[in-house]
Amino acid sequence: MKISVDRLRRLAPATLRALGCASDEADLVATHLIEANLRGHDSHGVGMLPFYIASARQGTLKPNTPARLLNDGGAILQFAGDRGFGQRTGREAMDAAIARAQQTGLVLMTLSATHHLGRIGSYGEQAVAAGMISIHFVNVIDFPQMLVAPFNGSSPRFGTNPVCIAIPGGERHPAFVLDFATSMVAYGKARVAYLAGRQFDDDVLLDAAGHPTREPRVMFEPPLGALRPIAGHKGGGLIMAAELLAGLLSGGGSAQPAHPRDGGIVNNMTTLVIDPARLVDMQWFAAEYDALVDYVKSSPSPDPADPVQLAGDPERQRRAQRLVDGIEIADGEWDGILAAAAQLGVDVAG
Repeated sequence: MKISVDRLRRLAPATLRALGCASDEADLVATHLIEANLRGHDSHGVGMLPFYIASARQGTLKPNTPARLLNDGGAILQFAGDRGFGQRTGREAMDAAIARAQQTGLVLMTLSATHHLGRIGSYGEQAVAAGMISIHFVNVIDFPQMLVAPFNGSSPRFGTNPVCIAIPGGERHPAFVLDFATSMVAYGKARVAYLAGRQFDDDVLLDAAGHPTREPRVMFEPPLGALRPIAGHKGGGLIMAAELLAGLLSGGGSAQPAHPRDGGIVNNMTTLVIDPARLVDMQWFAAEYDALVDYVKSSPSPDPADPVQLAGDPERQRRAQRLVDGIEIADGEWDGILAAAAQLGVDVAG
């Protein structure tokens, strides 16, 4: 079914306020979730609300928790999320990193032990809106089971460990925002497909015996399988690099089994924020960016209806379309959202 954006903008913050979030936090988290849906990243959209409600009830998510500064070392900033909403702690940590990069030109920022950060591309968008370049590495701990198998393995050892690189645009072309899980599909996309009763087009998962499959139920019905890493051995290396950079530099820890797995989603993030104006003339930067994008997009496509696109283009197109047409949500997922909201006393009608 298709749900209007206006309805989500009423339902999501009301649900979060009923959970106990202060109004500002409820609005921030709800906006983040809805923007993920608008951009086509439904795995990180309002479908997360039932999980967030369950997490708050079991104590693995703590509403109204800000980012807490651990270490101010000039060009190094370290924060703890203390299991607060990642959409809040991530934005607050990025605000601080951007402000510091305006002074120092370069900042290494880490954020540890925060609840689910949501769509990492939003933090890249936050950086480019301020004229900054950002690079993000994220790992996942505390989840009840790991999700992604290592290259040539069959049993999962990692979370989906997103990587994001965001670069400001030019005068004619918008910013480059590359945001991807280092698994072939995000776990949330497997959840969306499972609830919709759909299979994937390709063998992006492994069953419990390690055989490739396109059936998402292997992630939700025992015996459990695993997601596959992207790009063969290269993706296997990248997912390990994200695990090391996010887990070790933040101090939040890695997926190794000595750490507790209490059933929440806890993220650690290591981020570089760079002020390009400290390196090059920004008028030249914008002109060179536009010229490169023109050149790349001039490569002919065998299918004129499917031209060359750069990172960020599909999201902008989907957002424009979904603002008009509404957001498609599987019946099973929508039922779960309404049921969770109703349990909190939210009026879910209309």
